[in-house]
Amino acid sequence: METNITITRDCEVTEIPSGGQGKLAAGAPVRIVQTLGGSYTVANNWGQMFRVDAKDADALGFAPAEPQAAPTEFSEALVWNQLKTIYDPEIPVNIVDLGLVYGCQIAPLDGGHKIEVKMSVTAPGCGMGDVLRRDIETRLAALPAVKEVHVEVVLDPPWHPGLMTDAAKLQLGLL
Repeated sequence: METNITITRDCEVTEIPSGGQGKLAAGAPVRIVQTLGGSYTVANNWGQMFRVDAKDADALGFAPAEPQAAPTEFSEALVWNQLKTIYDPEIPVNIVDLGLVYGCQIAPLDGGHKIEVKMSVTAPGCGMGDVLRRDIETRLAALPAVKEVHVEVVLDPPWHPGLMTDAAKLQLGLL
């Protein structure tokens, strides 16, 4: 789904794969590479990739996404469904099916819930780990009755393609 567009206003971005912060200037030509999980992955004419958050969709010429109705009841299935809304900005597969979520522990805490997630990244030098960690923390903290979220990025055991679900492998042409 590569679409060529021009940035309509200066826009804060996250550089991929370093995870560094940057800015794309109004008038910059980019190609939209991916629009999953509420963010946009774009590439410039030199092949550099950037992640644009949903709050800056207008800079790409898109209307901001309509807020979805918040769930009213907490459940473990709700946590896993929320995790499946988070995507690696370079790979069109959610982090659960990609095999990046190594564990998710839910415990009671002050009339609510504490969630602890262990996750990895596809390569040890990938700078997107902190970006994905913040995505997880933000999205899980927005769930009903969640009092605390802690996400730990681990590199042991190292991620490998065998951790992906069959659906992810099929989507990426690996089956």
